[in-house]
Amino acid sequence: MIRKLSLFILSTLFITAACTKEVPVSINKQQMAESVKTEFLHAWNGYKTYAWGYDELKPVSDTARNWYDVSLLMTPVDAYDTMILMGLNDEAEEAKDLILSELHFDHDMSVQNFEIVIRMLGGLLSAYQMDGDERFLELAKDLGDRLLPVFDSPTGLPYVNVNLQTGETSGIINNPAEIGTLILEFGTLSGLTGDPVYFEKADRAMKGIYERRSDIGLVGETINVETGEWVNTSSHISGRIDSYYEYLLKASELFGLEDYRMMYDESITAVNEYLLDETETGTWYGRADMYSGERTATTYGALDAFMPGMLVFGGELEIAKKVQEANYSMWTMEGIEPEGIDYSSMEITSPYYLLRPENIESAFYLYRATGDDRYLKMGKTMFESIVEYCKTESGFAELADVRTKEKNDGMQSFFLAETLKYSYLLFADESTLDLDTHVFNTEAHPLTNTWDQ
Repeated sequence: MIRKLSLFILSTLFITAACTKEVPVSINKQQMAESVKTEFLHAWNGYKTYAWGYDELKPVSDTARNWYDVSLLMTPVDAYDTMILMGLNDEAEEAKDLILSELHFDHDMSVQNFEIVIRMLGGLLSAYQMDGDERFLELAKDLGDRLLPVFDSPTGLPYVNVNLQTGETSGIINNPAEIGTLILEFGTLSGLTGDPVYFEKADRAMKGIYERRSDIGLVGETINVETGEWVNTSSHISGRIDSYYEYLLKASELFGLEDYRMMYDESITAVNEYLLDETETGTWYGRADMYSGERTATTYGALDAFMPGMLVFGGELEIAKKVQEANYSMWTMEGIEPEGIDYSSMEITSPYYLLRPENIESAFYLYRATGDDRYLKMGKTMFESIVEYCKTESGFAELADVRTKEKNDGMQSFFLAETLKYSYLLFADESTLDLDTHVFNTEAHPLTNTWDQ
């Protein structure tokens, strides 16, 4: 009884905080869009000054880092279409010059397929579609060809890593997100080049995960790509599974595939039956065993916050609204969201903030769907807290702990590709990007079907 009363008081406090920490009712959207653009330029100019030609800026030490032995220009590739959407033509031109003069993939080094696909392949394909320069597509095709060996497993499920020069693969324990978050990029590459091999490989991998779902319709967290056996049977919507569901839905839209919509509908029905959790602290998605559906954990976090956006895309608006209220309470509990919480007690389990975009992304989709200013207010609060707590003299830094606001020396490329893009599009005129004709990959690179027209 005491615990129930405590949870009631706690949830009331969180709801009150979420409702009272409001910005003024009237929001000047144009002014906010310009503010986001200003902060993008701050981050980009910091990259130019201290990290030009490298993958990423380290915004506390004003130095640079590469992911691998040599730079793949992750920040310029990831940020390019954001610049186009913002109308930053001079910056886009200098990024383009750097990419087309310096980027190549003939390196004897092993890379993580998933991250390279969503950031590099997705970025190059979007750059080609938005700019039209054939050299972007040539780079994308060269990269796609070098990544294809990941699919050469006995099951067709991709390995984790591949050497860009030799094609040697490694990493037999993979997950649904890294296996399923390939179809948009590889399918687009097939559409633009006329070569079906890219789509066919990614399609087999996606369906390989779907066909191995449990009898109750859930997938697990990790799987052996050589045997097809599940290794970790925990089911959830967080990292390692999240964008698998996203790509089932978005592939049905981008490619007009009815079977993908069917796979999504069956999957989301199971997710909502076994993972959706209506509690005294809000509406969340927890964790359950993929075979029994039994609840195993009440953890939720920054990566899970993409869910309302996907639900909007899939037509489940009312659930999306409720989950976004929970998302916002997670963000405002310490002024900026932690990586993870236990939603049953609202205790922080992972205190860092990595400049993630998913909460703002969901506010963007909900505003586009409803026109409700509440989502503008959410976005304004979230964007301004990033500026308040994460801004440095050269860029924006991750937080080691949202409670103390101590900074880490990192600014991943997705901050420019996703976090600032969704922030800008939330406030920009809707004609800036038509969601009826464009689909975002999970790194927020807009893709459009031009080959079936």
